[in-house]
Amino acid sequence: MGSKVRNIRMTQTKQSLINAFVNLVSEKDFEKITIADLTKGAKVNRATFYAHFNDKYELLDYILGDSASAAIVNRTKGEVKFDQDTISQLVLALCDFYQQPNIQCRSSYVGLVVPQMKDKILNELKVFLSQSLEHIYTNDEKNIYVPIFAQVIHEGALQWAVGSTVMSKEEVAKRVSLFVVSGFQSSDRTLS
Repeated sequence: MGSKVRNIRMTQTKQSLINAFVNLVSEKDFEKITIADLTKGAKVNRATFYAHFNDKYELLDYILGDSASAAIVNRTKGEVKFDQDTISQLVLALCDFYQQPNIQCRSSYVGLVVPQMKDKILNELKVFLSQSLEHIYTNDEKNIYVPIFAQVIHEGALQWAVGSTVMSKEEVAKRVSLFVVSGFQSSDRTLS
């Protein structure tokens, strides 16, 4: 079998497992979902599941990571740069990510999924910011600024997502991007 056909089949199988998981989480608590439930829903055998994932936790991790990455790419159109518009789009990407999780959370998922969502989106955000600041800061400087910028962007989006502000997500994005860019410009002046 050619590698292209194998890759398409693997992608389709993974998507079937993801779809089965998404369908099951609306019906069952995470702890009660079994591999048998997933394989039945995806119409694959147990060995096929284990060829893709070690367990249901790895499947959840994959779903959240893929969703986080997609949210950022969708808003930034894959263009990696550090300016006010891009920072604004990153805030909106995080709002999108928190607004539309692939998992319609039952109350039993909140403790499991929300911390994992935060970790995934922060990691993706740090990767993006690190790449966008590649030619601006040294590695030591990036090690300081990237986590700070990521936390500010994340916190702005999270405040909107949990309803802690009456501002629209666009207004939050505008204010956070102004704050981050002005902090960036201030730090840049002090380095000169």
